[in-house]
Amino acid sequence: MKPPAFRYHAPTDLAEALDALAEVGHDGKVLAGGQSLIPMLNMRLAAPAHLVDINGLGELAYVRTDPGGVAVGALARHAEVEADEAAHAVVPLLRQGLRLVAHPVIRNRGTTVGSLAHADPSGEMTAVLALLGGSMTLARKGGTRTVAAEDFFVGPLEASIEEGELAVAAYFPRLPGRTGTEFVEIARRHGDYAMCGVAAAVTVDDDLRIVSARAAYLSLSPVPLVLDLTDALIGRTADTAVWQDAATLAAGSLEPEGDIHATAEYRAQLAGVLTVRALRTATERAALVDPNGNTGTTSTERSAR
Repeated sequence: MKPPAFRYHAPTDLAEALDALAEVGHDGKVLAGGQSLIPMLNMRLAAPAHLVDINGLGELAYVRTDPGGVAVGALARHAEVEADEAAHAVVPLLRQGLRLVAHPVIRNRGTTVGSLAHADPSGEMTAVLALLGGSMTLARKGGTRTVAAEDFFVGPLEASIEEGELAVAAYFPRLPGRTGTEFVEIARRHGDYAMCGVAAAVTVDDDLRIVSARAAYLSLSPVPLVLDLTDALIGRTADTAVWQDAATLAAGSLEPEGDIHATAEYRAQLAGVLTVRALRTATERAALVDPNGNTGTTSTERSAR
C-alpha cells in the first residue's frame, strides 16, 4: 500500500524543526530513521497531515560519553551507538541490547531515540532505558524538559511527548560500583520482535556477594516492567545463588498475555528461563568489574577471543 497524502517539511536546524512542529500541532509526525513510521504509513496505521523530517539536523547526530553515562542524540543510528567503544565501556547494556534490535540493515538506519519515542513495549531500548533509570530530553519552541524513563512510557506505542515537542536526546546513566548487565531474548526468527526479553543488572560487593539484582521485561506488559529481585539473591555469589528463587519471585509480578505468537503460559515459562540466564551472566560480569570501571566479561566471552 501507499501512504496517505501528507505535507512534507524538511527543516535544516533545530529551531526550524520546532517551529514546524509548533505550527502543525497534533497533525504532525516526526521522521528520523523511519523504520517504524514508514511501515505504519504504508499500512495506513498512521495518517499524519504533516511529516517533519529531521534528518537535516546534523546537530542531533551524536553519541557523547562522560563519566556518568551516555547521551544519545535524536539522529544517532542504532549501529553508531552499538559500535561506539566509549559508550560500551561506560554503559555495556547499550550494546548488549542493541545487538538484538532487528537486523543490521535496520540498525544502520533506525535511531535509538526514535525507537524510544515509538514506545513499543517489545522494543529493546525501552527496557534498557527503564532498567538504567535513564531519561529523555524533549524540546519545544521556547524550552526543553527532561522526563524520567518511568514517566516517559505511558502505554503501548504511547510516550509522554506533548503536542509540538521533539525528543532530542536520551541519557543512559552508568550503573554504580561492581555492576554487571546482560540482555537476552527469544524470538520466533532472528530479528523478529521478541516473544519475551529480559535485561538484568546485578551489583556485588567486594566479597562478590550480591547486594542488588533487578530485571526489566519486554513483550510482557504495556510498558517496560522493572522488577527488584534482590530479596531472592542478596548475600549470594554466582556459585551459591539459587537462581530459580529469583525466577519464582519475578513470576509473582508478571502477567503475560497470549497472542498468535505465544500463549500466556509459554511467555511465563520463557520469562522464568530468561530471568535465570540474564541474572547469572550479569552476576559473573559484575565480579569482573574493577573499581576503575573496566567492563566485565565472562569466561565464555574471554575464551572466544
